[in-house]
Amino acid sequence: MTPPTIAIVHIENPYWRNLHLWLPLFLLWIPLILLAPLILLVVLIVCLVMRISAWQAIATFWAISCNLPGTEVHVRAEGKTVRVKIL
Repeated sequence: MTPPTIAIVHIENPYWRNLHLWLPLFLLWIPLILLAPLILLVVLIVCLVMRISAWQAIATFWAISCNLPGTEVHVRAEGKTVRVKIL
């Protein structure tokens, strides 16, 4: 299980040229690692207040993030289309 590394975004609009973006998601892991102690503290406090297992909450968040690769989202409205594919 590996977290997502790249997101590809296509924006199609009939009134201007199409936009094709490659977003490197692995760069988001750098600030996330730096903020990890603060995030962990917040998660632990919320889990204590809500009486939820902290290990189960962390495992669930990790499982969701690791299962994101392969996700494709298509949105169409008023002739405009946005497609996001996570690799």
